[in-house]
Amino acid sequence: MALAGLTRPARFALALLGLAFLPACLETAPTLKPVARPAGLKGPATAPLASQTPSAKRLELTDYYARIQEKLLAQGLMRTDGGGPDTRFGPATLIENFRTVAFTEEYRLGGLSGAGTGSGMLHRWTKPVRYAVRFGASVSADQRSSDSGDITRFAARLARLSGHPISAAPAASANFHVLVMSTDDEAELMALIPRISPRNARSVKSLFRNLSRATHCLVLIQPAAEPEGALESAIVLIRAEHPRLGRQSCIHEEMTQGLGLMKDSRYARPSIFNDDEEFAFLTTHDEMLLKMLYDRRLRPGMSFPEARPIAAQIARELTGTNF
Repeated sequence: MALAGLTRPARFALALLGLAFLPACLETAPTLKPVARPAGLKGPATAPLASQTPSAKRLELTDYYARIQEKLLAQGLMRTDGGGPDTRFGPATLIENFRTVAFTEEYRLGGLSGAGTGSGMLHRWTKPVRYAVRFGASVSADQRSSDSGDITRFAARLARLSGHPISAAPAASANFHVLVMSTDDEAELMALIPRISPRNARSVKSLFRNLSRATHCLVLIQPAAEPEGALESAIVLIRAEHPRLGRQSCIHEEMTQGLGLMKDSRYARPSIFNDDEEFAFLTTHDEMLLKMLYDRRLRPGMSFPEARPIAAQIARELTGTNF
């Protein structure tokens, strides 16, 4: 679906397997996602504020994203209510969406791999998630303050929902990097990548250099060598040119996908993991998916056939119904 000639924003979740990319969410037409540091954040995680005039490219992107958000809101999209009477679902729907969102491998470099089949394995973090927030020099003090608060609050919500340790950390020891940068911060971003993704620096730099404006935000996920299915690190990039609601939406989707719910589905509803951009924020349905992913009865590396009977029991418990 296209809006007034605007293409749909793309948001990517990419798992880095050596030099192979596994995008978990790839979109092609309009729906959006949308200075105090988090406690414990130390070191050069945030660039000093730069006194600079925004480039013409940044001004164009800022206007572009504002216009897309305005059109989406005018159509009643980007809901922040988490779902309601119009979006009821039961355990069967939850199980099917869990299969698609948590088990489907979408793209590898050079071709598709199990796209849409649910043929992948369950991925999640086994080690504590230690996140650091980094702002580009072009990001204003007011935006740094608001975005820091939004990220800190959402990280705490993810920790409560998953039951997994998630906390702010010094930049040098972080394994989950949240970058808020504009197109004017490209040189800074290129210099940062070898430090936060040394094994895949060349591929990641190439990807970041060639982002189109249709890519609103993204997450790069690197699986651990062992145990199978465990996640080792993640990089979230949020374009600073978005209006605040768009940035908040990116925070919700990309940070959650960075925990292992890596695939978008046009059938998932009510969900932020949907190409139609009906919801801007994590929904009750999505909270259940995250709880399922981190339920101790499941384990990283499981295939969906292995996980299905356990997931069905969890889905019945979460929804309080058998149908």
